[in-house]
Amino acid sequence: MALRAKGPKCGYDIYENAIADRVNTRIKTLRNELRVKPHFEFHFAKLKDSLRCAFLEAVSPFAFEYYSIVINKARLVGPGFHFKGSFYKYACRLVMNNAKSVLDGATIVIDGSGERRFRRELANYFKKQVNDPQHPCRVVKVQIHDSCADNLVQLADMVSGAVARSYSDKSDAKTYRGIIRKREARVQSWP
Repeated sequence: MALRAKGPKCGYDIYENAIADRVNTRIKTLRNELRVKPHFEFHFAKLKDSLRCAFLEAVSPFAFEYYSIVINKARLVGPGFHFKGSFYKYACRLVMNNAKSVLDGATIVIDGSGERRFRRELANYFKKQVNDPQHPCRVVKVQIHDSCADNLVQLADMVSGAVARSYSDKSDAKTYRGIIRKREARVQSWP
């Protein structure tokens, strides 16, 4: 999942940081409105429907866009797809390639869960994959944050959950993605 504030595609952009700051603040104030703890984590899989909707409705007015990829694991062939780390890197590469044109000057933030060694490998992998010498845009840095302490990582989780749910056969399959659809830059289904 790649999230980006709307604005110029290349170069350092204060506008993008201001939007990120406003979304961050909105998520903080939402906790007060919902009467949950100040460090309550918005994690799609663990929330009730009403909290999912409240979160997505709270952030949808902000000018960000998202890129996502939905992978049908049953249709994947090849030995590399049986290894979680390889599969995860491949999925991230697909998303980053879709969003490459808007990543100039970007900082990519990775959820801090998982092994430290794998997180470092993933950070290096991102830099190599996205920073193509033939492409003028460059990722400035890759950071690792714990999702419980980073509202924007929680935003990415909530958007990913909404997109994933839209491909399910559950009764609320279209609900969540519908709330944030206007923020969708591209969702690719693969293979």
